[in-house]
This record gives sequence, structure tokens and C-alpha cells, in this order.
Amino acid sequence: MGVTKTNHFTDQQNKIASIAKALGHPARIAIIEYLLKVNACICSDIVDELPLAQSTISQHLKELKNAGLIKGSIEGTSICYCIEETTFAMLKQYFADIIVSVNNQKCC
Repeated sequence: MGVTKTNHFTDQQNKIASIAKALGHPARIAIIEYLLKVNACICSDIVDELPLAQSTISQHLKELKNAGLIKGSIEGTSICYCIEETTFAMLKQYFADIIVSVNNQKCC
């Protein structure tokens, strides 16, 4: 198995790749869409919403949190998750810059 050479890329390139990897599963997209719909959530609410086991949802939440797409705060015995606005603002700017570049290209 090859060694990844993430140190050869910028911090932004590594961050975008991490986010893209986290978004690469439909269950994680569904979790983000649900959090956007309700504006905040407790893990058990997500379990009621998606056709997945609680342990599977917990793993997806962990991946989303590690990528910086969601944040969580402890409320009693539960964790309340919500969208991490700064990460989505960074993604918005990243893709806006790409769109401007694509629109300005004069190649085939």
C-alpha cells in the first residue's frame, strides 16, 4: 500500500480533500440535509430520521465532525449536532473561485 504524501499539498488542498471524502457517502449528505432542515439535532433524532443503526449514524457523525462539517455540544447525556458555518463558508468561497476561473477560461 502506498504512502500518502499530503505534505506535498497546501493546507487548503488537504482540507478540501478531507471535506470531499467526508461528503462522499449518501448517509452523510442525508445527515447534513437533516441538520439544515431542523437547524440543530440530537443523535437519537437522526436515528429516527434515517434507516440506519445508531452505531452507524454515530460513525458518520464522527466523520463529519472530523472533517469540520458539523460541530457538537454536550447537553445532558446527549450530543447536540449542528452545521459548522465556517467550513461551509470556506467551501462556498472555494467553489465560487473555481466557477470564476472556469467562466474566464478560453480553452477547448
